[in-house]
Amino acid sequence: MRELSKWFTKLKNEFVEAKFNFLHLVLFAYLFFMPVWPKLPIMSVNYTYIALRYEDFFMLLVGVIFLIYVLRGKIKIRDNFFLRAIPLYWLVAIVSVLVGFYFYHTIITLQLGMLHALRRVEYMSIFFIVFYSLQNTKQAKLLLKFLVFVFFFVSFYGIGQKFWGWPAVQTMNPHYSKGYLLTLDANARISSTFGGHYDFAAFIILLMPLALAFFVLEANYYYLVVFITSLLALILTASRVSFVAYVVSVPFFLLFVRKFKLFFFVVILTVLLMPLSDTLTKRISRTFRQELVWVSAETGQAIVPRKITADDLPAGDFVIKDNDKEVNLNIAANSKEAQLVKDEIREVLAKKAKEEGKPLTHDQLSILVEQSFAKLTPVSSVLPDISFATRLQVEWPRAVKALVRSPLIGTGPSSITEATDNDFLRALGEVGLVGFSLFFLIIFKLLFPAFQKAWKYAGSSKIMLASFVFGGGALLTNALYIDVFEASKVAFIAWFIWGVLAYLLTQSETDINKNLTTPKK
Repeated sequence: MRELSKWFTKLKNEFVEAKFNFLHLVLFAYLFFMPVWPKLPIMSVNYTYIALRYEDFFMLLVGVIFLIYVLRGKIKIRDNFFLRAIPLYWLVAIVSVLVGFYFYHTIITLQLGMLHALRRVEYMSIFFIVFYSLQNTKQAKLLLKFLVFVFFFVSFYGIGQKFWGWPAVQTMNPHYSKGYLLTLDANARISSTFGGHYDFAAFIILLMPLALAFFVLEANYYYLVVFITSLLALILTASRVSFVAYVVSVPFFLLFVRKFKLFFFVVILTVLLMPLSDTLTKRISRTFRQELVWVSAETGQAIVPRKITADDLPAGDFVIKDNDKEVNLNIAANSKEAQLVKDEIREVLAKKAKEEGKPLTHDQLSILVEQSFAKLTPVSSVLPDISFATRLQVEWPRAVKALVRSPLIGTGPSSITEATDNDFLRALGEVGLVGFSLFFLIIFKLLFPAFQKAWKYAGSSKIMLASFVFGGGALLTNALYIDVFEASKVAFIAWFIWGVLAYLLTQSETDINKNLTTPKK
């Protein structure tokens, strides 16, 4: 009890020393509300299953309070690169909507395009609110510590979804996006309070280096528990790209700050925890696979035998290469794959006959199936799974076509549907080379100076700045495979902590070392 009393007294003194005002308390509420509140819809938007949510109105409230502080002279807006670059990016996005709607006719309705453009304004606004609201590094420290606490909460909740049946609200399809409370089955990937497992996994890898940074600096095992909990949650999401992003960020972060014992601990822990999700290991191992593909000698069309299950992704139709490996025709013709091909042919023929009004008997259909199958030749090929193949065949080429059509300014937000599953290509297709350059220049101007200072600095400043760099690098890796900067919960937190980073970059190494973290005893 005495220790708990000391902890509360110390926490109270830290808050007093940090000189918080009401706006700062609103930022604490923001850090809790944005990740924790589920994505429950308030109002649906026509022509899409996107909805206005509670988080949108909360963001509006935070913005109004900030403007009141500015108008009363409590906060002074200082000129800097971001004050010019970010609004310019917003302007490009809005102009691209107008061009896409009025000139290219690539946007269904002006309302929908403007919604997508204004969502970017909404997500990035918190950057300015945080940057201009912070008055000292002690405030930054306490905000980041509270974020780590929230990080632990949502990670633990995700584990609860897997083992204790805690409910989830998902937005992975139009039906789920209506706000239903779901209980995940044994094969489902956890999403915690996020709209889907991809978003949740991206949030985890963004904050993992921050949790480890606090552990390194304060030797408080609570932060190590946070990291272990988040690692288990990441594995249970079974997100391959996020796991790859974790592998190229967290271990290298520890090597960068020269914490070699912790590096080996994290590597061993990762190896030990991975078997807890056979879904993740299976999805990684089957991203590319050797499969038999049946090819028509007449048309060159390839049929990929597949059976979709809840816990495994089948192969896609995108053939990466044909092997010269000889195929035993007798074995191939009697394999399970051959039967799947016949089933697919049967389904196509039966549907065609029904449409033509000439239904076939079972025997007639079987004869036609065997005749069609006899015209196919099995070829041993390397195939990506259907998720990767869809990106290669549909989503990514669609973004490239939009870029070719309008290289400078794109065809407008929402013009290439609601997902491209690659934020780099999505930016190129929607806002063109101008918008793409502005957006990623903004991120570069945050992360590269932080890397330069982390390389040069020592002590707390080196470790904390490096945690921002490697967390941001993990998020950029994630952006190669999902639209992470359009995922609302991830974007809200990413631009928040980058607002903190922008503020820290204006402070001296001595000030950061002295005030950002609590010295180890």
